[in-house]
Amino acid sequence: MQLLTPKEMTETYIQGGPAKCSRSALELLLLSIMAGIFIGFSGATTNTAAFGFENANVVRMVCGLLFPFGLAMVLLMGAELFTGNTLLLMPLLSKKITVPQMLRNWGIVLLGNFFGALLVAAGCAFFGQLNQQNGALAVFTIRLAVNKCTMPVENAVVLGFLCNFLVTVGVLSGLSAKDVPGRIMGAYLPVMYFVTCAFEHSIANMYYISAGLFAAQNETYRAAAQTAGIALENLTWGSFFLGNLLPVTMGNILGGFAVGFILWMAYGRHAQ
Repeated sequence: MQLLTPKEMTETYIQGGPAKCSRSALELLLLSIMAGIFIGFSGATTNTAAFGFENANVVRMVCGLLFPFGLAMVLLMGAELFTGNTLLLMPLLSKKITVPQMLRNWGIVLLGNFFGALLVAAGCAFFGQLNQQNGALAVFTIRLAVNKCTMPVENAVVLGFLCNFLVTVGVLSGLSAKDVPGRIMGAYLPVMYFVTCAFEHSIANMYYISAGLFAAQNETYRAAAQTAGIALENLTWGSFFLGNLLPVTMGNILGGFAVGFILWMAYGRHAQ
């Protein structure tokens, strides 16, 4: 068979938990920076492809079709992505790893993901990628960042939950395949759903919002955004971290835990 059964998939992830948590800090950091770069590329690609469309439904469809290849690259390259690593709940429940080991993994991976996404955002904002159509892409990027920073906290948590329910299903579906096309398609469909529905992904927002923050530092982009009626006073590093990243991350953790707990109860709790 070219596909693991759900039980085999769950047991494989549980057995792999100790290896994920025993990586050296340097290995984890490098692989998580790579994952942040891949997700940053996805964010840059979707913004670039969608900024010229006026219809919101078209924008969401374009983004949904393109963004999932970032997660596919993460899986194929063995990179470390925080949202996927919320599934470490399964080996934790099976007593294969400890809480400190899981939190160590999360802390290093979050830091690396942030740095990787920040690198892509800075490259796009400071080196001309956002100049397209006389800076229209920069205005689109700033508007998106402001919208994310002004989202009600409860919306951020719930949309983060829904997002990572799908992302972790995508991670496990991709890992269950034994060939490259299967891995890509397993990851593709659930991620396409979350992007099309505009759910909230913490690592993607590390690109989307930081790119908007960096773009707003350019006087030309800033003036164009103000002319477009964008409330730049709502776009700050504080609103990014406290208004979006923190609640979205909480929702992502809960969404990943939901998938992990369901699969562990159904297939993993009797695994040795």
